[in-house]
Amino acid sequence: MANTFEVLAEPTRRRILDELRHQERPVNDLVEILGMSQPGVSRHLRVLREAGLVDVRKDAQRRLYRVRPEPLREIDAWLEPYRKYWNEQLDALEAHLDSQAAEDDEDGE
Repeated sequence: MANTFEVLAEPTRRRILDELRHQERPVNDLVEILGMSQPGVSRHLRVLREAGLVDVRKDAQRRLYRVRPEPLREIDAWLEPYRKYWNEQLDALEAHLDSQAAEDDEDGE
C-alpha cells in the first residue's frame, strides 16, 4: 500500500479531498465536480480509501465518501518542525526589517 505522501502527490486525489473537506459526497457528485469519468473517480477514491484518507458509508443506494482526519494529523505532525523553522526565519526577517526601519528613522528618513 502506498504511503500518505505518495497518495497525496496526485493532484486529482488532493482535489477530491478538498471537495470532501466541506461535506461528504457520493461518487456522482465528484464525477460532476471533477469532470471525470465515474470509473476514474472511483479508482482515485479506492486509492484514498486504501490509504485511510477517506471513509465510505452506505445511505440507501448511495455510497457517501468523507475525509478521515487521522492520516492528515500524521502529516501535520511531520510538518511541525518545518513550521517552527519557517516561523523562526520570518521572526528574524521581521526583527531585521524593524531594525532597518529604526535606523532609517534615526537618520531622518
